[in-house]
Amino acid sequence: MICNAYHIFFKNLANPIKTKIIMELKEKPMSVSELIEKTKIEQSKLSHALSNLKFCKIVEVKQKGKQRIYSLNKKTIIPILKIIDKHRVNFCPGCNRK
Repeated sequence: MICNAYHIFFKNLANPIKTKIIMELKEKPMSVSELIEKTKIEQSKLSHALSNLKFCKIVEVKQKGKQRIYSLNKKTIIPILKIIDKHRVNFCPGCNRK
């Protein structure tokens, strides 16, 4: 059902833990240890959130030696975030902070 897909997708974007992860990955790809350091999120919560974000292909993961490097989906998520940022600047005057 398509409505359920919308719910799952936007639920991922609205979750505070997942939003922190997305905002950090917006800056650059990172390993779990880098994300823990930047977000101050407990490892188990971070891993669980990354799992959900991977399931919806919001984040991608690549193996680099022994590390797993997470990045945002460049094909869809980066353009969506750019649209959201543009909307925020133009139509959400109270939200013009990053």
